Amino acid sequence: MEQLQNYQTADMMGKSIPELIVKVYDGAITNMAKAIECYNTGDAVAGNDAMEKAKKFLVHLYTTLDNEKGGEIADKLSKIYVFVIDQINLVQATKDLSRIEGSITVLRNVREGWAQLAAEMKKNPQIIAETLPTPNTKNISFSI
Repeated sequence: MEQLQNYQTADMMGKSIPELIVKVYDGAITNMAKAIECYNTGDAVAGNDAMEKAKKFLVHLYTTLDNEKGGEIADKLSKIYVFVIDQINLVQATKDLSRIEGSITVLRNVREGWAQLAAEMKKNPQIIAETLPTPNTKNISFSI
């Protein structure tokens, strides 16, 4: 377990904020997909556990938004995160898997935007860094 944590820490170092945000989206999406598999095989406990992990990733995204710097974009992202968290809660209560699939689609679309931004930052970090509304990065920590 310690080796995995060391690898994850090393993997995070040197990444831009958009690259780190993509990893958080990946964690949420992966856990939501895992929940579908678990619910489909009748393992509701593992499905709920996966949904709780996905929710933690989304809460992290929500709580690290900087509404002052992010303005309208941060406001729209916060609404997306609240919507998906609500969907997770409904899935846990009803086991309506279509809600998970729809939420995964929403998250993948937003993730793609962050991935494109990360790629642009690699090409031209100065211009993008000057205009990028950054999340509040105090006390950021998460695990996959």
